[in-house]
Amino acid sequence: MFVSLQINEMRKVFTVISIAAMITQSEAQSDKYPKTKKVDTVDVYFGTKVSDPYRWLEDDNSKETAEWVKQENAVTYDYLSKIPFREKVKTRLTQLWNYEKISAPVKHGAYYYFYKNDGIQNQSVLYKQKDLGGEATVALDPNKLSTDGTVALGGTGFDKKGKYMAYAFSKAGSDWEEINIIEVETGKKLPDALKWVKFSGISFKGDGFYYSRYDAPTQGKELSKKNEYHKVYFHKIGDDQSKDVLVYEDRNNPLRNFGAGVTDDERFLIITGSESTSGNNLLVKDLNDPKSEFKTIVSNFENDFNVIDNNDDILLVQTNYAATNYQLIGIDFNNPSANLWRTIIGQTNDLLKDVTISEKKLIANFLVDVQSRLLRYNFAGELLGDIELPQVGMVDAISSNRESSELFFTFQNWTTPQEIYKYDVNKNNRELYKKPTVPFSTDLFETKQVFYNSKDGTKIPMFITYKKGLEINGNNPCFLYGYGGFNISVTPSFSASRMVFLENGGIFAVANLRGGGEYGEKWHKAGTVLNKQNVFDDFISAAEFLIKEKYTSSDKLAIHGRSNGGLLIGAVMTQRPDLFKVALPGVGVLDMLRYHKFTIGWAWATDYGTSADEKEFSYLLKYSPVHNVKQVAYPATMVVTGDHDDRVVPAHSFKFAATLQANQQGSNPTLIRIDVNAGHGAGKPTSKQIDEWSDIWSFVMYNLGMKY
Repeated sequence: MFVSLQINEMRKVFTVISIAAMITQSEAQSDKYPKTKKVDTVDVYFGTKVSDPYRWLEDDNSKETAEWVKQENAVTYDYLSKIPFREKVKTRLTQLWNYEKISAPVKHGAYYYFYKNDGIQNQSVLYKQKDLGGEATVALDPNKLSTDGTVALGGTGFDKKGKYMAYAFSKAGSDWEEINIIEVETGKKLPDALKWVKFSGISFKGDGFYYSRYDAPTQGKELSKKNEYHKVYFHKIGDDQSKDVLVYEDRNNPLRNFGAGVTDDERFLIITGSESTSGNNLLVKDLNDPKSEFKTIVSNFENDFNVIDNNDDILLVQTNYAATNYQLIGIDFNNPSANLWRTIIGQTNDLLKDVTISEKKLIANFLVDVQSRLLRYNFAGELLGDIELPQVGMVDAISSNRESSELFFTFQNWTTPQEIYKYDVNKNNRELYKKPTVPFSTDLFETKQVFYNSKDGTKIPMFITYKKGLEINGNNPCFLYGYGGFNISVTPSFSASRMVFLENGGIFAVANLRGGGEYGEKWHKAGTVLNKQNVFDDFISAAEFLIKEKYTSSDKLAIHGRSNGGLLIGAVMTQRPDLFKVALPGVGVLDMLRYHKFTIGWAWATDYGTSADEKEFSYLLKYSPVHNVKQVAYPATMVVTGDHDDRVVPAHSFKFAATLQANQQGSNPTLIRIDVNAGHGAGKPTSKQIDEWSDIWSFVMYNLGMKY
């Protein structure tokens, strides 16, 4: 089956105690924070002067920044160490985390492959087995690639015969990857080592594969330098990387990224180019024709075009072109003019999330009010019927072999750990394949979906999960999560990490904000650029709804978001500091005037706009968290970041924390937790995840006055 291209990766380029024992709030206030120096840096944007007193914290290589990080962590961990139930939280969280987790199997050559984590292994292990009921052996164990679990597997690729497996791995949470190759039967590692890979797939053709990389960055600037001139190469197995063939580049447009993929029959090479996180062009080459050149199917970047696979000469493409909720179209490679494109699965009122092929059948995964519905179609687009799901929830991963009727999919919701189902496409028969045995009872909890009105009257969905029988009295501790950006849908998912909060009487709420992809491209665009304030209004309205409906109160409400969600938390806590008791901005984009100057930040301009445009600058300045901190009382705040985050560089969090500490007028702590040898989040070892969530829940529960 044709794997998703790099454009999807980028979207993707994706977690008490007695009052008498409490720490006095004054113990962690300004006299305990490092004395962060200020500089006289002033930028002028369209005649407006904007000071940047902590610009020096952008230098991730300076000894001065390293010392500041050390001092800030000392304050934070001293505070956390005095929370009496912190170790109890960690112990319980470790128990909750410790159950077997397995991915859906995928067949390559003679073997089925799947990932398994025995419970609290730092990294999941890749296994292979010839028969589903047969013995599984280790194909690759990333835990053996480092002593502390900070080397993580990325994407994998297999040649058509299943003889070779190429795999990408990253270190310390960085987006930089290296690709290595092993022989499947022997496990022998080949000498091939492909470096400076980033935002890349691995797509085989014959005795080699296509991948994407940058030129080697300047030494010392690997984690902060702007990423430019992305290129597609072909690597032949056994060759040194210096012999790799340059397949595609664009020297006139340094801020474009390119992904390569090959159709299942290895006939077509697909190149997608992107200027940001939404919209891509599309180029196709017939690899069966030695004289074939790239044919431009789409030249602009106005819509998304994801090639699912081909049916002979017809490319099957999922797109939001002329369909804000997405549709599946057929494009004839020989006659690719847009007026000849044929609709196969037309747009409906529901979001077409993805399409999978299994033995000449199309399996369409729709999102209906943020929950899955699976439908079957033939290649002509005729509806064959539903695939019954076990209950209301989310289908996340569908794996299949195009020539087989056998298909697997994963299912989960807020209270159901991930289950795997086996499905026969021809017989329309579903059976449970794997279900985890968990060390807790999920039957004790329930989830309800509500719809509330945002500031402008728009209806916003929200999921609320809590212990059955909990009294809704306006005094319950509540944890509200949001994201709201980059066309990403926040769908029902299970996490053992939140169980420790739910067990202790907490309410867990997730608001599906505009800017995300829950209701298609219109929903996404309604929360971008000059509409970005809608996202913050949606989240503030969610908090007000929870308070109005007696789920919680301002004194019992904690808020959390990561990455773009970290921006969300930074914005709402500076706009409405009175509304929340605890704020947790994680790996956030917090300096909206300079975000585009680091690593891949420039690619986020379609969602944010940039300070290079006068109108967009004025809008960004109004909500940029770093620039909107005032001398007022802020919630108890713990900024969370990683020192190897080269997606959203930690300078955002450094500058925001320093600004908060200088301006906090209340008695609440304003801390920053800087994880060492950790990045944006992907591939973080289990031990670090448990440490981080133990600290987050301890901080939240303590500051909400909860008893453990």
